[in-house]
Amino acid sequence: MYYYSVIIPVYNRPQEIEELLKSLSSQSVKNFEAIIVEDGSTLSCRNVVEKFADGLSITYHAKPNTGRSDSRNVGMQLAKGDYFIFFDSDCIIPPGYFARLTAHLEASHSDCFGGPDAAHQSFSDLQKAISYAMTSFFTTGGIRGGKQAMETFKPRTFNMGFSRMVYEKTGGFNNMLGEDIDLSIRIAKAGFRISLCREAFVYHKRRMSFTKFYRQVRNFGTARINLALLHKGSLKPVHTLPALFLLGGAGIAAAAFFSLWVLAVPALYTVLLFVDALVKTRRIKTALLSVCAAYIQLAGYGWGSLKAFVLKIIFRKGLESNEKLSQIYK
Repeated sequence: MYYYSVIIPVYNRPQEIEELLKSLSSQSVKNFEAIIVEDGSTLSCRNVVEKFADGLSITYHAKPNTGRSDSRNVGMQLAKGDYFIFFDSDCIIPPGYFARLTAHLEASHSDCFGGPDAAHQSFSDLQKAISYAMTSFFTTGGIRGGKQAMETFKPRTFNMGFSRMVYEKTGGFNNMLGEDIDLSIRIAKAGFRISLCREAFVYHKRRMSFTKFYRQVRNFGTARINLALLHKGSLKPVHTLPALFLLGGAGIAAAAFFSLWVLAVPALYTVLLFVDALVKTRRIKTALLSVCAAYIQLAGYGWGSLKAFVLKIIFRKGLESNEKLSQIYK
């Protein structure tokens, strides 16, 4: 029996899996098993997994492509540990992760937990910039950065875990956008304690281009409206900021035809982002890219949430999936 079962869904990313497994092999505490669930990939990572079989207790399971949520659920069905931990395939785990997490659990006795993410020094300037945009207080309100945030902490599946009892009570992940937040809400509603372990962070590579990053955050915005429909009261003021940013930007652009002074507002915000990113990354290039990433993050999330709000809440279109999911809780 293992204390932890590490569950990693993967789709066409053998190189990322190699880096992740290498980091797991370097852990100071190794009371865990690793379960790789290949989700119908055309680029198999089986050979990569076999390279680490001597140093890790590892299980490889290949299945047809049914999505990351189902892959995580399959991993939990195979798991032998007391706690299930989920990493994304593009994560690298610091050597002391499990030692720090174990100390946290012994002190807090949490049923569900999660940690923040950070940018490794080996990451590219673009990866560090995207990491900044996703963790800065000035872009996401600190929701993902492991610091004081503007809403109650909800673990994300790039660095999330919970006990076997939680799984047995909640049934695992639903196949939907925002599946990790949905599960976090259901875990809290079931009466389990959720905690943030700031010390148990991971290095998260995220997207490798601004185009892919935009698509990702746009989906995040859409997911937030889906979650608001499914879980009444889950939409918080911080979630509306990107949409307000987008609408405010359109208003400023229109007002600029009458007075250029209104451009002082985005100019000051841009300077604030640049200075904050420069202090944190200590590279001018990374800071400049961070400003671009921040605007993309806000615009993409804002557009995704605005579009979903208009379609699903105002015009009541595309609600079938949410209505089906709501039956789970009746």
